[in-house]
Amino acid sequence: HDCDILTYKRELLGRLLFPIANPNFQFEFCKGYYARVGQGKLNGRVSRLLIGPLLAALESNIGYSDYLNFMKSFRYPLSGEFALRSNLLSDLRIPFDWGLEMGILSEMYRNQAINRVCQAEICDHYDHKHQDLSVSNPKAGLSRMSNDIVNAVLRKLATQGHSFGAETLRSLKAAYYRYALDAVDQYKADAAFNGLKLDLNVEESAVELFAKNIMKAGDSFSQQPMAVPSMPTWSRVLSAHPDFFYRMRLAIEEDNNVQRIRAA
Repeated sequence: HDCDILTYKRELLGRLLFPIANPNFQFEFCKGYYARVGQGKLNGRVSRLLIGPLLAALESNIGYSDYLNFMKSFRYPLSGEFALRSNLLSDLRIPFDWGLEMGILSEMYRNQAINRVCQAEICDHYDHKHQDLSVSNPKAGLSRMSNDIVNAVLRKLATQGHSFGAETLRSLKAAYYRYALDAVDQYKADAAFNGLKLDLNVEESAVELFAKNIMKAGDSFSQQPMAVPSMPTWSRVLSAHPDFFYRMRLAIEEDNNVQRIRAA
């Protein structure tokens, strides 16, 4: 799970692991979700204003897709909290950027039966360190995050035979923008109903940035077709370095000894 959780309680981990650890269940992967509310305001802009509208826009452009339907089924697809059985790790291809969460869900779609995948509400409310929108810096904050996420989704759809040329990207951006503005209106009403703050200017500024980054991510994907989108699997690592786990354990023990000496 994330390491910057401000509202962390022990029960979060227990609720996340329970569906996997309970021998009466057959689940092998559990995705955590929770309400993104903190300090009297509605949070989770990337999930609310990018992921939901983007998946809807993709479906309107390429038609029904089992993959898109799978991704849409998650209450909070960008949560950093998930649990899985260790036997799934060896061939799991993990993205090394902000596309991590969407990439892992994509791997579950590719490798697992849907009835072995579940999601669980792991806490009443959740807050962590927030990223800036970073309108002027595409390599930081939510700007970079949104770019990486869109790239991850486009790459997955490309493996299923979909192409994203300039015309498709323009259509996708237009559809996304409409769906996202509708979402802003919905969340404005939701916030008012629940007595939460929501800055309309900030919300629509985020939508404008995300719309631009859909085009940028599409261009990046087209211009770098040979880019490697994920880290090597553990199977490949062990094939290249059979003693990797032994060496990693030695490195950890050495680091722990250094920390003990410094603390003494």
